[in-house]
Amino acid sequence: MPRCSPGSVSLRIVLVRHGLSSFNVEHRIQGRDDLSSLTEEGVQQALAAGAALADLPFDAAYSSPLQRARATAGHLLNAQGRGLSSVVEDDLLEIDLEPWSGLLRRELRERFPSQEAVWRTAPHTLELRRSDGSTYAPLPELMVQAARFRALLLERHGMALEGGDQSVLVVAHNAILRCLMLTLLGLDASGFRRLRVDNGSISVLNLTCGPGAEPTVQVESLNGTAHLGEPLPPRGGGARLLLVRHGETDWNRQGRFQGQIDIPLNANGLAQADAAGSFLASVSIHRAYTSSMARPRQTAERILASHPGVPLTATSGLVEIGHGLWEGRLEQEIAEGWPQLLADWKRAPQTVQMPEGETIHDVWQRSLATWSTIAASLDAAETALVVAHDAVNKTILCALLGLTPADIWMIKQGNGGVTVIDYPQGAAGTAVVAALNLTSHLGGVLDRTAAGAL
Repeated sequence: MPRCSPGSVSLRIVLVRHGLSSFNVEHRIQGRDDLSSLTEEGVQQALAAGAALADLPFDAAYSSPLQRARATAGHLLNAQGRGLSSVVEDDLLEIDLEPWSGLLRRELRERFPSQEAVWRTAPHTLELRRSDGSTYAPLPELMVQAARFRALLLERHGMALEGGDQSVLVVAHNAILRCLMLTLLGLDASGFRRLRVDNGSISVLNLTCGPGAEPTVQVESLNGTAHLGEPLPPRGGGARLLLVRHGETDWNRQGRFQGQIDIPLNANGLAQADAAGSFLASVSIHRAYTSSMARPRQTAERILASHPGVPLTATSGLVEIGHGLWEGRLEQEIAEGWPQLLADWKRAPQTVQMPEGETIHDVWQRSLATWSTIAASLDAAETALVVAHDAVNKTILCALLGLTPADIWMIKQGNGGVTVIDYPQGAAGTAVVAALNLTSHLGGVLDRTAAGAL
């Protein structure tokens, strides 16, 4: 996919999962049956989402036709008070699980044990039989549906990619929202279990493009739930890692490439680290790891001020990418000296060898090796804090999501942003990105931290 020129957001897509429903409370399979309705808690979640998005006017809103999603959209938009109504789209319907709909989860395990196991471990391979006797594959069908909705968004709002910015709200369901994110990122259904979308959560994806090029997609945030009263999504079984980018430096603010030059946090960066510490103060942290550089170490120490006694280990495997001769320079200076190499870095970062520095592949290998070692060392009940850098965090998250070194621009990591990774089947199993780049503790749902030079 051609990379568009980086710049301001052209089309912002805000995804909200419906609030807690009656079937959610009862632990029933919902699918696309319309027998489940919002609970009072679900209504409050919708209102809280509307309040959290109060400063973001939408140009359009779309909703699944199922009542739990339509009601969530209605409450959310009413809370905003701008008079916007949602447009119902059938391609936002939840996944079709016809023979399972209405069953309790324990009934599903008892009646369809082999299929239930496939749904948990390899849902993209699951086949079910409808009441008319026909066999179908629920998740591949849903991916086709998600692709149609993506096409609809681009058809109706594609002019935003070449003109003024637009923001669009999409209110739907767990499975279809995950499939829509996979589709936008160019991933297939095998990545379904790598993502998490909680009731009432907010996720933000940005599309930018220049004329004649395919849209570039960036995940700004995923599964934010702080507006619902808890900083992080509830943890299930398995170890949890909290991945944080260091706070702001003067060079971040100025847009200088800092790389492995050991620039400390500025006053705003220290405040961001303190805010991350307050955000995570109620979270149990058992171990902590940091890049051996000053700016992540300072960030980690500020966060751990609320967690006395937690050991902090520094590792060179998490240091920032070595920009070589670019370090200390502004982008304009690099453009004058290395115009083609800078253009390649923005368009195809996997092809670039930094002058007297590293490649993104170098960072990928050492950051993933360090991350894997940390994850493998954790007991199932432990939570570890990991504080590192923009490029390091991006390579880790690309790998966990099934992306490649070519895709690092698809992931946003704001200064002081918090990402949550769970390992429900242990370090050897599939990691779940339970939340990504949470920045509500820094002033709101949208990431307004310094763009930096990377």
